[in-house]
Amino acid sequence: MRAVAYRMLGSITEAEDVVQEAWIRLDRGDPGGTDDLRAWLTVVVGRLSLDVLRKRRSRLVDYAGTWLPEPVVSTTVDHDPEHEAVLADSVGLALLVVLDTLTPAERLSFVLHDVFAVSYEEIAEIVERTPEAARQLASRARRRVRESAPSPDADLAVQRRVVDAFLAASRAGDFEALLRVLDPGVVLRVDAGGAGPLARQPIVGAVAVGRVALGGAAFASFTRPAIVNGGPGVIVQAPGRPTAVIGFTVARGRIVAIDVVGDPAKVRAADLKGVL
Repeated sequence: MRAVAYRMLGSITEAEDVVQEAWIRLDRGDPGGTDDLRAWLTVVVGRLSLDVLRKRRSRLVDYAGTWLPEPVVSTTVDHDPEHEAVLADSVGLALLVVLDTLTPAERLSFVLHDVFAVSYEEIAEIVERTPEAARQLASRARRRVRESAPSPDADLAVQRRVVDAFLAASRAGDFEALLRVLDPGVVLRVDAGGAGPLARQPIVGAVAVGRVALGGAAFASFTRPAIVNGGPGVIVQAPGRPTAVIGFTVARGRIVAIDVVGDPAKVRAADLKGVL
């Protein structure tokens, strides 16, 4: 249930609220004599998540800068590299950013059908459309994901070496070394909670991102490695507390996306770990 809600919402906090509400609804009455309680709960979580998404879109109209998901952070490497690769591919920050560009109905159709194998007939009831319309929603979402969401490299250890090279080049002020590990079309996104001097629109291109990395070289000395949404990342540690979580997407041996989550509320929420 939590996995469905997080992929729908990109928010650990909101996912927890949705799951709690689903259990309350189950506790209030019989779910209609269904033989598959798991499927019933999945549909309920999907419906509740759809309502949250619709309300959020209206709230974010005036949000300054980029809105990023709440990251899922671990400071230990999973002993199963294949599991980490699957996790990064299904819930990586870069993918969640693309999912945020979909309409709520498109996102629900894609997540429930492609990730959790919910039938189009059940999805149609949630979005109040025909099964064929639900199929078309999922198809449009699938096409957007294939076109816009980078597919991370499978080997997490190789990705980590690329990120380490980026951090070392940043510390050393080596611009040429930065360009060697940045994809020409790399995107840097910063979520500072919609306010403050760090609120900015995405920065695109190796040269532009490299200059930002040089300008913020000091931060690289206050980082510790982490696994962020199944991929390589770092926690920026100020004295006594983390101030930001940074996720890197590495594809074809270069960094294609850097997502800096500096919203204090989201950094605190990252401590809520779970199986996603």
